[in-house]
Amino acid sequence: MNANQDHPERLLDINGIKLCVQTFGDPAAPALLLIGGAEASMDWWDDDFCERLAAGGRHVIRYDTRDTGRSTTFPPGAPPYGNDALFDDAVGLLDELGIAAAHIVGVSMGGGIAQRLAVRHPGRVASLTLIATSPGGPGGPDRHDLPPMSAELAKRFAEDGDQTPDWSDREAVIAYYTDGERTFAGTIPVDEERMRRIAGRVWDRSPSPASAQNHWQLDGGEPVRARLGAIATPTLVLHGTADPLLPYGHGEALAREIPGARLVPLEGMGHQMPPPELWDIAIAEILSVSSGERP
Repeated sequence: MNANQDHPERLLDINGIKLCVQTFGDPAAPALLLIGGAEASMDWWDDDFCERLAAGGRHVIRYDTRDTGRSTTFPPGAPPYGNDALFDDAVGLLDELGIAAAHIVGVSMGGGIAQRLAVRHPGRVASLTLIATSPGGPGGPDRHDLPPMSAELAKRFAEDGDQTPDWSDREAVIAYYTDGERTFAGTIPVDEERMRRIAGRVWDRSPSPASAQNHWQLDGGEPVRARLGAIATPTLVLHGTADPLLPYGHGEALAREIPGARLVPLEGMGHQMPPPELWDIAIAEILSVSSGERP
């Protein structure tokens, strides 16, 4: 199904910029907001993944964060905003759509934004799903230290440096994103045809694809690890057992430090969006935690 045809994109004025937004499902159903990771336009939330969530009785909202997709972009290399701007955009999007509270699903950097939403605006978060993310911050008397990235990934970072493609070359950009998926994947084989399809759509929808790199220059935003114990909303933690960037211990820490959180291991998943092989588990769990009952 081509969601771009069946679900028109809208450009909304939020916080002095434009955010491109797309929705799935009945607008009267409970709202479920998807927040992507660094450098990721909404295309990485697969159309069929969104459709299946909507079929479960949710009004699914995905959007291009600033500097990705069709949302406002800034010149590469000098973002005139900090990490908190991405947080403010998520809140502003809910305001613009007239949504008092939504079920929040965040992956990687989006999971960090979701945590801040739950801590700073608890009334806006009906449930919280954290995928492939981390509490961040240091350990301490009541908090365990977090495990480092895998030695193999650290070695690759050291050897490859900050290699980027020719952003004007569609095929080079597709190869860059596909190679990145292989780097961060776990033991589940990468579906390269699927990755190429998604990466191609990312390039096709992005007037300035290089601008997405601005996310890597942002500070970490307000640390909230010390405040996770105050989260009272139903919380689900989905974490890959083979995540090379944020090993499984990061998910365990989140589940331990957020009261009542349910931790569900995604076997073989790396640092990535849940691949289709794990959708049955991930979608069922997201629908469960957003059903109004504590997991």
